[in-house]
Amino acid sequence: MELRKDFAYSLVVPTSMGVRITPKDGQPVHCSDTFIMQATSAETNVASIASYLGLPVKVLTTFVKDSPIAAFIKSNLASRHMQYEGKEVPQGGPWGYRHQFNIADSGFGSRGPRVHNDRAGEVGRTLNVKDFDLERIFGREGVQILHLSGLIAALSHETGIFCLELAKAAKKYGTRISFDLNYRASFWKDREDELKKIFSEIAGISDILVGNEEDFQLCLGIEGPEAGGKDLASKIESFKAMIGRVRKEYPNASVYATTLRQVINTNSHLWGAIMLEGDNWHVVEPREIHVLDRIGGGDGFVGGLLYGILKGWEPEKWIQFGWASGALATTLLTDYAQPADEEQIWSIWQGNARVKR
Repeated sequence: MELRKDFAYSLVVPTSMGVRITPKDGQPVHCSDTFIMQATSAETNVASIASYLGLPVKVLTTFVKDSPIAAFIKSNLASRHMQYEGKEVPQGGPWGYRHQFNIADSGFGSRGPRVHNDRAGEVGRTLNVKDFDLERIFGREGVQILHLSGLIAALSHETGIFCLELAKAAKKYGTRISFDLNYRASFWKDREDELKKIFSEIAGISDILVGNEEDFQLCLGIEGPEAGGKDLASKIESFKAMIGRVRKEYPNASVYATTLRQVINTNSHLWGAIMLEGDNWHVVEPREIHVLDRIGGGDGFVGGLLYGILKGWEPEKWIQFGWASGALATTLLTDYAQPADEEQIWSIWQGNARVKR
């Protein structure tokens, strides 16, 4: 994949930042009185692979002015080696704007995870293209890959236009576009026609398209994989057929990818992936991973995939590094991976969990 050579940023992600609170020791939310709080967003989860491994990353977002939560988020992004820019929006009183809360029970054993999103008054819904100098970001500074998420594109009417205009600016200045569809039913309710139009436009000019079977069906209207088969391995050919249909409808992209997951129990999953690069199929057959907290595994996969592309590796390594980055994310209490170095991720791929001294 040909990437822009003159750039200030390897990866730029637009996002709506919030905080995630989880009970200690894997307990359910309703039984707990002690919680761990972290700054979070799906898009910065993706970007963390590149930022922790030394590539320049920028976050485009918006903040509540003078909010201690905004200050917490800014400190967290800085600790993750991410630059950020965004408008400071006045709170407007106690019933005004705020950063979203994600309240998560990670589950354990036979008890599945439960996630409750509290997004009333979310400041990220005000993200507006007028608040960013796209000519400066994409033209003068330069970006190798813009990563967009369907979560942000569907957040509000304004954010949908924002993501589409970012994609158009990226296209104009030779920046590659990555689009993870990330369908959420509650975001799409009563907005199907509006969002299908925006998603189709973004997908039509994207270079990298990522999604699961639900994403491709419900966001883009692509027929999903055939039913049947008792395990993921037996379904791989039908997933390939689905990706083939996506490629036919959206031929601009050169990379199409999806993850494969079968849940044995909360802490043991079969994890695999499929990628079509040009005319070449790359498949990671599902294999067992041990899960501390599954949230963020898919984002880790995308982050690792994009890192491999940014590093100019052979395509076979993109999906391998993505698979292992996703597996790493599920071993951490944060919903984003914090790799120590590339070797740590490659050791996961190789199945090497021996002590490193």
